[in-house]
Amino acid sequence: MQPHSYVALVTIAAILVYFWMGLQVGRARAKCGISAPAMTGDPILERTIRVHYNTLEWLPIFLVALWLFAIYWLDWVAALVGVVWIVGRILYAIGYVADPAKRELGFMIQALAVAVLLFGALGRVIWTLVVVGA
Repeated sequence: MQPHSYVALVTIAAILVYFWMGLQVGRARAKCGISAPAMTGDPILERTIRVHYNTLEWLPIFLVALWLFAIYWLDWVAALVGVVWIVGRILYAIGYVADPAKRELGFMIQALAVAVLLFGALGRVIWTLVVVGA
């Protein structure tokens, strides 16, 4: 059985990126002078919050797909695709906060990475059920 160390490291890195995004929300709040629980009033704050929330929306899909791919295929391949997802999320965050029109490249990169992980895992699970019978 594989120890899945690479995927564990990518999982930790993804959570650290999410944590960094949360810190960016606090930083944006301090910069624009809008305290919690207010969510609106400054476009930079609103975009920073949206980046953080959108990443939270994608994390369960990404993490489940990442681990299933690692279990049914290879740890290092899942980890490599996971790094692509992280890069996509960072590009998305930087682009979106700067200008919402600049979020598309990062979004497409991370969405493609999740699709590879999700459908790769699904295909292998089906193949295992049909061919191997287990």
